[in-house]
Amino acid sequence: MTLAGRALVCRYGPTRAVDGVDVDAAGNEVLAVFGPNGAGKTTLLKALSGERMPDEGQVLLDGRAVSGADPGWRARLGLVSHRTGLYLRLTVAENLRFFAAMYGLTAGSRAAVEALETVGAQDLAPVRTEALSRGQRQRVALARSLMHDPDILFLDEPFTGLDPAGAASLEAVLLARKSPGRIVVLVTHDLSRGLRLADRIMVMRRGRKVLEGRAGRFDAEGLLARFTEDPGEVA
Repeated sequence: MTLAGRALVCRYGPTRAVDGVDVDAAGNEVLAVFGPNGAGKTTLLKALSGERMPDEGQVLLDGRAVSGADPGWRARLGLVSHRTGLYLRLTVAENLRFFAAMYGLTAGSRAAVEALETVGAQDLAPVRTEALSRGQRQRVALARSLMHDPDILFLDEPFTGLDPAGAASLEAVLLARKSPGRIVVLVTHDLSRGLRLADRIMVMRRGRKVLEGRAGRFDAEGLLARFTEDPGEVA
């Protein structure tokens, strides 16, 4: 399985948040996207996942164009972003049963239990979501994104708010998902953790790709230096 963005452009008024970016991700790999604040990482993830339409360019799955307007495409995705998307007045279990119904899962309660067990949050099932900490909500959001066993998992700063145990649990989940038929795209500011998890990396700066390659070629210090460079030729 392959996922690609070709010449992606996303504009906000006169600003090109994503400026002609090509990106490639493949099954059995984790792609980590790095860059300073305002580099366009989140917008790129939205364009790839179909959360927003690119103003120019295409997103391709196995060489065929896909769109966020296609329910079949959206059903193959899992997304964890800054917004958890959870209903605060519902309990964790109620939230997950609701989303299970949206995914068309007939055994919603069982799917919810299994997803919470996967992220080590089964004890949170009866708790009202508004009572959870930021890190606990992040775990539940991850469980929600995994319930339907998506082919492609997009994560935007998923380690935010997680304690060490939660971060370790998430790392284990991501590594366990690596298979030829699954793709993981991870946006993170944590260079050391991202390099540890990733098979491939790319660095964005001012809406453009400035670096890409196999993760083993780079270290955190070298990547950090690229954050302050002007966009130029891809290395």
